[in-house]
Amino acid sequence: MSYSESVHALDNRHGRAAKPGRDDIILRNGIIFGFFAALLVAGPGVAQTVGPETGKPIPRYETLRFDTVRMRKGPGRSYPIAWLFKRQGLPVQVFREYQDWRQVRDPYGDIGWIKRTQLSSARYGLVREDRAPLYRKAEDDAVIAVRAEAGVVLRLSECSTNWCYGSAKGYGGWVRKEALWGVAPEEKFKGD
Repeated sequence: MSYSESVHALDNRHGRAAKPGRDDIILRNGIIFGFFAALLVAGPGVAQTVGPETGKPIPRYETLRFDTVRMRKGPGRSYPIAWLFKRQGLPVQVFREYQDWRQVRDPYGDIGWIKRTQLSSARYGLVREDRAPLYRKAEDDAVIAVRAEAGVVLRLSECSTNWCYGSAKGYGGWVRKEALWGVAPEEKFKGD
């Protein structure tokens, strides 16, 4: 039903025929003005950059808060469970927010919804390369402190342009960003 048909139906309930009048034109012009004003504010081609629920950047990386976390097919407990994660600290990419739910992508490309209370802003990275070197300094020619197998989750305490400092089980060192999943290429942070 179009807008004018809905106005006509509404007025017919009161026994009078509706004609598009001044109020109708003002309302329609107001809606059109609002639409174009929103476009001007957003700018051309601008995607959502902050989440509507948190105001945090979208996309962003967060991690699983608990040893057992359910990822569902939709944003609510009534949706079936798609995956049951058994790995605290596993990074996920949050790319959508809906009330208390976050739509995420896991390191393997699967997409689903996780309740916000099951996620943490603590930073971890999943090692993608087999036997990835962790250096004592953020330099390619530095001494290798330890090597990490693919699939190891490192607690990240700092990331610069090309490097992140990560640790696990008492071992740590600087690892190249491209060896990790859970950090955006342009992302920099210190402490957490």
